[in-house]
Amino acid sequence: MRKRCLRLYRQARFTSEGQQSHLVQPLTYMNRSGLIIGHFIPTSHAVSDLIVVCDNLDLPPGMIRIRKGGSSAGHNGLKSLIAHLGSSDFIRIYVGIGRPAEGTTVVEHVLGLPEGSDERENLENGIALAAEAVLRLCRGEALEEVSRAYNRRNSGE
Repeated sequence: MRKRCLRLYRQARFTSEGQQSHLVQPLTYMNRSGLIIGHFIPTSHAVSDLIVVCDNLDLPPGMIRIRKGGSSAGHNGLKSLIAHLGSSDFIRIYVGIGRPAEGTTVVEHVLGLPEGSDERENLENGIALAAEAVLRLCRGEALEEVSRAYNRRNSGE
């Protein structure tokens, strides 16, 4: 009998301004994304060094919010991470996807394609902003500084 080897994640490593970072994409179902965390934490990284980028229904498409700690707010991926880490003391970068249109389920909305070119463009801009914020944090910029820059940018100030 042959065993199947299932990959749980994809990983890339990079160094920027003397800081080594690992980018990890879970390949599990979202509600099981915490399963991969044992491969990285606590052996080589502190929970407080973890940056998680995830979607957020309560933000308009493309808006981002950065914060550290807190509850899962019902997000199944965050629930899984918190359960496996035993801590919620990590940085989150939320990318807004907005609420589903009437008649569309949350699952259809989250897993589906954006409706219309404006929503798609907003989401692409939000992903680009989140990527910029991740790079700044990986380079060692202070969380407060990065949060202030991106959270303000999103509020129209």
